[in-house]
Amino acid sequence: MKNWADMLRNISMLTQFSLSLITPLLLCLGVCWWLSAHMGVGGWIFIPGFFFGMGGSGMVAYKLYLSVAGRQKKEKKKEKISFNRHF
Repeated sequence: MKNWADMLRNISMLTQFSLSLITPLLLCLGVCWWLSAHMGVGGWIFIPGFFFGMGGSGMVAYKLYLSVAGRQKKEKKKEKISFNRHF
């Protein structure tokens, strides 16, 4: 049963990561589309919108990397048994 729980946890983390990566790009392109359609801004606005969206996605990936690295470091530290920590 533990394998199923681990598998479902990994699938949910992958889905959340995928949605977190695509959301900034879609939001930036959606704002660009709105500006182009309603405000009369030219099509050139999609170029900076794409790059800002990719920057947001990169920041999400970097924050996830820091979170996973910190969690692994904490688990590695927890595995060591020192003089004051007896299990």
